Parts: sequence; structure tokens; C-alpha cells
Amino acid sequence: MSTITRTLGNLRKIGLKEYWHQLNYIGDTKAGTLVGVDKFGNKFYENREELPIRTRWVDYAKHDYDASHVEPLWHFWLAHGVDTPPPQDPLTKTNRTWASAEHIPNLTATRGAFKTYSTTKPKIRSWEPVAVSRQ
Repeated sequence: MSTITRTLGNLRKIGLKEYWHQLNYIGDTKAGTLVGVDKFGNKFYENREELPIRTRWVDYAKHDYDASHVEPLWHFWLAHGVDTPPPQDPLTKTNRTWASAEHIPNLTATRGAFKTYSTTKPKIRSWEPVAVSRQ
């Protein structure tokens, strides 16, 4: 929960329209610098004056958001895995042929979710009665 002075300070920094937007979609008000935008239109912000672990956040382009709507390199930056954002990081310029070009949504709890199955023969078999014909 934010203090009233922090909330009013962010209202002064970001303006009333962005303040209302953040309260509706993030649930908190934050003021920071725009670090970059990914190919899905998500905006990434950073403010090093915030409390630890609250210094980086994302403003999703779609508001039925999910963690799978963030590209992997941006997700790693959000989780404080690296200090430089992906557009400035030289490692992101390498060709990654294994990376999929299109977005793959999270399919958990849907019909398309991955379900495992066993390929081994069971150790215990259920009893199947064999009826002998009468004479």
C-alpha cells in the first residue's frame, strides 16, 4: 500500500489521466521513465527511486493481460535478471532460430493445454474374469 505523499507526488508527476489509468489497471500509481516497447505494444517503465523490486513494471497493450503476453527477454529484464533492457543489450542482436516468430499464449486450463500420458507398461494389471461356457 502506498503512502498518501507518494500517491500525491505521483499524481503531480504523471497527470490525472495517467493516474486514473494506472489505478484502474495496475492498482497503484507509479512514475518512471519509458524504457522500451515490445512488438506486442507493451510499454516498459523503470524508476530506480521506488522501493526495491518495484522499480520495473509493464503497461500491457491488451487489458486481458497474462504473463505470456511479455516477450522472454523483456520478462527476464522485468525479473531483474539483467540490468540493460533488451533494445540496448548486444546479446539480443544474435539470431535465435529456435525462437518462435508468433506469439504463443498460455493455454493452461483450456482444451489446448499440454497433457502428459504414460508410455510404460503398467506393473499391475486389473483382473479380467474369463467365463467358461456351460455344457
